[in-house]
Amino acid sequence: MVLLQILRDYHEAILNGLGVTLKLSLVIWFGGLLVGGLVGTASDRWKKGVGLPLRFGSFVLSGLPILVLLFWLHYPLQSILGIVVDPFYTAAAALILVNAVLVADVVKNTLNDFPHQYVIAAQVCGLSARDTVIRIQIPIVFRQMLPGLLMIQVTMLQSTLFASLISVDEIFRVAQRINAMVYRPVEVYTALGAFFLAICLPLNALATQLRRRYTRDLSER
Repeated sequence: MVLLQILRDYHEAILNGLGVTLKLSLVIWFGGLLVGGLVGTASDRWKKGVGLPLRFGSFVLSGLPILVLLFWLHYPLQSILGIVVDPFYTAAAALILVNAVLVADVVKNTLNDFPHQYVIAAQVCGLSARDTVIRIQIPIVFRQMLPGLLMIQVTMLQSTLFASLISVDEIFRVAQRINAMVYRPVEVYTALGAFFLAICLPLNALATQLRRRYTRDLSER
């Protein structure tokens, strides 16, 4: 088969592209979850000092395509500052920013929706503030957030394709280069689609299952 021949002839380039994509995804996931979790928690605690800027940033990013943000960080900003940054780090910074804002929104909304009567019930049962947080608040909040966070990370994995447009040698750019040499778009892009389906579909199914099984309306109604 032609596809097997392409994989055999260009396996080294394909593996390198996969490695860059996975490395970029891990950086984006870790950075976005860490920063977004901290900002989301802080925005729930300090609604004016952190919550308002977060809402403004989320509003601005909702109207700004990721591709425009990526190109602005790669070209105009670096020209203004008189610096040259490796495209990998530029792509990572742009996607971490988007990921962090999305994660912070999920964290803030979940914490804001947590019903206070759970805390009151824990106090009536004699639990300390520390035990209440560890045994009640954190498990419930984590279960509520997890499906949404998984879906966001799937979206961020798919968004790594944009990095190819600023010369990051991730899997999409490698696929384009291979197709330019062999001109087999059906086989090349079918294999690329199969790669993303193999990763994204199980994560989407897991997020759907977790949402169906664990999430619930925690309002006081």
